[in-house]
Amino acid sequence: MRIRPQHALIPSLLSLAILGGCQTDVSKLSVNKLQAQDSTTTEGEQATAQQSETQRLNKWFDARYEEQLKFSPMRLSQLGRKELYDQIDDMSEAAQARQLAWRKQTVEELKKNFDYDKLTTAGKESYDLWMFQYQQEKADQAFLRHGYFSGELGGPESRLPTFLINFHKVDTLDDMRAYIARIGGVSRAVDQLLERARLAAKEGVRPPRFAYDLAIERAQKVISGQPFGGEEASPLLADADGKIEALLKDDKIDSDTAGELKTQVRESLKDQFKPAFDAYIAWINADMGNADEEPHGVGSLPNGEAYYNNRLAHYTTTDLTADQVHRIGLDEVARIRKEMLAIKDRVGFDGSLQEFFKFIRDDEQFYYPNTDEGREGYLGDTRAFLDQIRSKLPDYFGILPKAKLEVKRVEPFREVDGGAQHYFPGTPDGKRPGVYYVHMSDMSAYSKNDMETTAYHEGLPGHHMQISIAQELEGIPQFRTQAFFTAYIEGWALYSEKLSSEMGQFEDPYKDFGRLTAEMWRAIRLVVDTGLHAKGWSQQQAEEFFLENSAVPESAVRSEVRRYLTLPGQATSYKIGMLKIFELREKAKQQLGDQFDIRGFHDTVLGGGALPLPMLEARVNRWIEEVQSA
Repeated sequence: MRIRPQHALIPSLLSLAILGGCQTDVSKLSVNKLQAQDSTTTEGEQATAQQSETQRLNKWFDARYEEQLKFSPMRLSQLGRKELYDQIDDMSEAAQARQLAWRKQTVEELKKNFDYDKLTTAGKESYDLWMFQYQQEKADQAFLRHGYFSGELGGPESRLPTFLINFHKVDTLDDMRAYIARIGGVSRAVDQLLERARLAAKEGVRPPRFAYDLAIERAQKVISGQPFGGEEASPLLADADGKIEALLKDDKIDSDTAGELKTQVRESLKDQFKPAFDAYIAWINADMGNADEEPHGVGSLPNGEAYYNNRLAHYTTTDLTADQVHRIGLDEVARIRKEMLAIKDRVGFDGSLQEFFKFIRDDEQFYYPNTDEGREGYLGDTRAFLDQIRSKLPDYFGILPKAKLEVKRVEPFREVDGGAQHYFPGTPDGKRPGVYYVHMSDMSAYSKNDMETTAYHEGLPGHHMQISIAQELEGIPQFRTQAFFTAYIEGWALYSEKLSSEMGQFEDPYKDFGRLTAEMWRAIRLVVDTGLHAKGWSQQQAEEFFLENSAVPESAVRSEVRRYLTLPGQATSYKIGMLKIFELREKAKQQLGDQFDIRGFHDTVLGGGALPLPMLEARVNRWIEEVQSA
């Protein structure tokens, strides 16, 4: 737009040059000059009006987002804020209905008060995103009771205590009193979620039997130890006492107050917390006999096919069918197998790919010892990988995260043998760092060959980088900095694994085979997830397909398949998202040629926060057009 005023000066310069010539031509040029100036003024006024309208929209979005956060005191805490600090979310069905009704009202207000055509491109993107989120929530509401109360990755028995331990920061006496109040709030939330589990069970919606066993095991760990019995402190008591002692050490409370707080914690845990967990465990034990011992996909549930289609749409943000996702998975498995064969031959392994899988899976050289020393070795090497790639980021990204990253072991009460490593975001203000969590109860479940890949996926340039950049973005509505779309977020993390190879990592061919193992893992997910939920596969069938096509350890395979069984559709998002990002990058390369800049592409992908894949594609297309026009 800034070029146009310069062009508008051209008629006046020409008129001076030919003033002594034809008077008619001078008149025409004068008219052209006036028209050009009028056009420039109109466009300038239009741009100003668009900016003004978009600023007004952004203020409206920020106000609505503050209203939305009030529905979730826990989300406020995760963001590092202390409003409603003594409360736990209302987790009832009624509360969920109120939130959807509120969202519908905001959409009606949005349509009524803002003219889409008068917004800037960025404003239209925000408008579209808000509408997409509403449509997604509305579609999900039809399957309110189809979600399982607990699964392989946990349930209220692990997530609620984890929240108190990891996200409720105690800096003052009031913070500790809020913590104690939240113990009661957790008890109420467990009761609400138990009621929802009962309602779902009445409608024939139950997770497989193994999910019951896992939920009981995790719940019992939470209420084992003092003040419930035993010698050692329970996880919550240990956490609360530690936070009280820190206040005492910093002279923020005196010893008498510390004693009173500790007494209140014990009373709340015994009088409120334990009864709720006891009731939860009792119902699980009572209902367990009604659950299928042989796991089945959700296709066997009432209205299960429609539910699974909803899950695919939710997690991939596309309209891909189960058959299409299954086919994509089979094609990707075949492609990656060829790359695996090439590495097998490169390292000189004399045997079949299946035999190479077994060698990778079983040989002790590829594992850390199942000791504290081995666990520290894993954590230390992971930190070294992340330090190494951090130094290379400026060559590939213009936008870099400010937030710090830590690598930690999962807390014992929620640790699972072979459980998936995962990432917890830090706070937008950077006061709480992002954390890459590692399950370490069974070191035989994690190969040295895979660990480097996982570090890049969960840390840099994967989840930590993408989520931190999103939270640190300026100039866009706050709700966009916290948007969450699994296909985008997990797609980016999987893209980051391959990108890390392009950045010069994985010099060891066995580590590169580990990268391919991780990519194969996600390709297998497309086949197995759809197989279980849309094609009637058994757990054994799924595990066999997994083992036939990867070197993933058997204990991890079992945990993975159980994860898919209890979280339908989620696992398909990784590869679908990755493939879309690579597709968009290739398109940009082809259309831009020498103008293509990898840093510009990455900043475009990361610079708008998490987006549904169709909106990401539109964003990249606009960037291509802007580069071409420039």
